[in-house]
Amino acid sequence: MRSNPIFQRCVPTHGFRAPILAAAVLSLLLPLPGAEFQPPLKTTDGFAVPQPGRGFEFPRDHGSHPEFKIEWWYVTGHLLGESDRRFGFQATFFRRAGPQLTNESAIPATSAAFGNDELHLAHMALLDVPGGRFMHEERLNRAGWDAGSITNTLAVHNGNWFLRLGTNAGSDFALQGSIRGVASFSLALTPTKPLVVFGENGVSRKGAGSTASSHYLTFSRLAVEGELSLAGRKQSVRGSAWMDHEISSSQLDEDQAGWDWASLQLNDGREIMAYRLRKQDGSTDPFSRLAWVDAVGVVTNFNSTQFTWSAVRTWKSPATGGVYPVTVKLATTDPASGQPVTFTLEPILLDQELSGGLGGIPYWEGACHVLDDKAEKVGSAYLELTGYVGSLADRFK
Repeated sequence: MRSNPIFQRCVPTHGFRAPILAAAVLSLLLPLPGAEFQPPLKTTDGFAVPQPGRGFEFPRDHGSHPEFKIEWWYVTGHLLGESDRRFGFQATFFRRAGPQLTNESAIPATSAAFGNDELHLAHMALLDVPGGRFMHEERLNRAGWDAGSITNTLAVHNGNWFLRLGTNAGSDFALQGSIRGVASFSLALTPTKPLVVFGENGVSRKGAGSTASSHYLTFSRLAVEGELSLAGRKQSVRGSAWMDHEISSSQLDEDQAGWDWASLQLNDGREIMAYRLRKQDGSTDPFSRLAWVDAVGVVTNFNSTQFTWSAVRTWKSPATGGVYPVTVKLATTDPASGQPVTFTLEPILLDQELSGGLGGIPYWEGACHVLDDKAEKVGSAYLELTGYVGSLADRFK
């Protein structure tokens, strides 16, 4: 994932469309936090707060939003190379604004060459499944010649890593990344389903606080083609990806310690996004959510009473000492059938921890198999686990 003391990854949240009757009844009994929500226009430090009813315009809203404090673009995916050799990848670009200055005389001198107070962090990770290797790298730069983003379209970079809107009628994306000179990839990402704007009336809330929210834009399935180089050997790859873009100025509430988040791509053409916000006492925050995206892109959301997230197995990191619940069981209702359904997320490799050398917060973000209640593989997933090496509450405000 996307978690660190400077740039903060927000967890996804969602908006109900047409849940089954039982879900609708429960929703009436426990209203969604987005209902009749009217946040302040700005945070106490002067940054914009996501407002209900915002109209999004593209390609502009794929780009940067400097009036907000925190923003990130996140891509994970599953690839097949030569002889169907399997890989997983993650690419995340973060932008964090500097102080919002109201006194013009207090504006510090800057230069185009060395940038300003806006900071850019990026993470790259690659899982080589047959080789049993997980590789990752971080970069941190000030905005300027070596890192930045623009406001009229998607074009974010950190060194020679970049994510850009492509030229295919503005509907595809280009991603380039590398990891410590050992691996590199150049990928074309083409959405196969419509963009989803998660949340209630365009606002995805993350807690009871009036500013703990984001605008959350997602492509839940993209076709991937490109080239991967590993240890000097190049090969063509193909597969599928998930892409998030979140725009925010404030995240976790004070009583939240972290979150568990997952994106599932099922073999039947549907996706699931689920997360559990964890309180300091270990309980589940009522702003936790699960959402289904059907084959044509329609979203059905369940609140925290309508699914369970259970740890099945833990793994202890030899590097950080963090104990992560890396095997997870999700139990909920299938909105298509109205029947109970259970999925188990099984990590392809146990050690998929990003140690947080620059960002300062270790977290686990890894590729998983999705198993049904008969232990048959029914999809692929990415699982994100944060706040297991110290609480994140003070760092997401």
